[in-house]
Amino acid sequence: MKVLLTVLVVILGLLGVAELFLRSRYGFGNPLVYIADEKIGYLLAPNQKTRRMGNRIEINQYSMRSASITPKRDPSALRVLLLGDSIVNGGWWTDQNQTISEILWQQLRTKLPESAYTQVEVLNASANSWCPRNQVAYLEQFGTFEAQTVVLVINTDDLFGTAPTSIPVGRDRFYPDRKPPLAIVEAVTRILPYKPPTEMADVNAEGGDRVGANLEAIGKIQALVTSSGGQLLLLMTPLLREIGEPGPRDYELKARARLTKFTQTQGIKYIDFLPIFNNVSSPEILYRDHIHLSPEGNQLVSEAINQQFQHSYFNLQTASTD
Repeated sequence: MKVLLTVLVVILGLLGVAELFLRSRYGFGNPLVYIADEKIGYLLAPNQKTRRMGNRIEINQYSMRSASITPKRDPSALRVLLLGDSIVNGGWWTDQNQTISEILWQQLRTKLPESAYTQVEVLNASANSWCPRNQVAYLEQFGTFEAQTVVLVINTDDLFGTAPTSIPVGRDRFYPDRKPPLAIVEAVTRILPYKPPTEMADVNAEGGDRVGANLEAIGKIQALVTSSGGQLLLLMTPLLREIGEPGPRDYELKARARLTKFTQTQGIKYIDFLPIFNNVSSPEILYRDHIHLSPEGNQLVSEAINQQFQHSYFNLQTASTD
């Protein structure tokens, strides 16, 4: 009996050590949780803070990967709103300070003495796998927060994004709707074979003109931004395989051509990062995988946005009189 009790105590002790190690070293047991939304599909639950793989993550009251904000902009503030998917969000693999929004904030702060503004805010409204149809729904619900400039960051795959759905929330392990009971439980689920909800097959098989639907969503975003007195900047980052030869696939080239024509017709300021990334001697350093950017990639994108702020298009030198 004593032996059995000793073994039980040892096992419980080891499990306790493993639990503490997984929580402190990897952040297991405290993942970001999501909430379902009828129109947006899903968004990060508001007011969360955690560390994952040592990276700090903060979600504010409006489900942004940003510190808490006021819905009304201070008249002396330059406010920029970034809209995006996991590239803008940064995910668990990016520390808060290395996201595109935080890097841009640091860059714009250095220009404040040369402008009429006394402060700058860069907001980050994003979530994994969002496409323009999710993003326009977010703006329709929350507005632009009086941002003078809204920067929409998409990648090539976003042109083919499907309609918003809340199916993954609470059913896909990458979109939990609650904390796991133990870090060990989460760690085990992460090593099990991944199986998305069966209903996602129908979502991913959506027919019709997906590119057209997402271009229409971008047009709606432009209308919302313009009606709020702001200006829209659209950026698109390429997939790693698009860089160099043979370049984008035929269907991607057609979608890219449609996007370019659309932005010209609509008068949207547009930056295509494919030629920019092609000019980098070792473009693979800009990526952490086939689509998500590394800190170096985030830095390059932030610098490109910052350069736009130095042009009259963004009227940096004149503070709003609202």
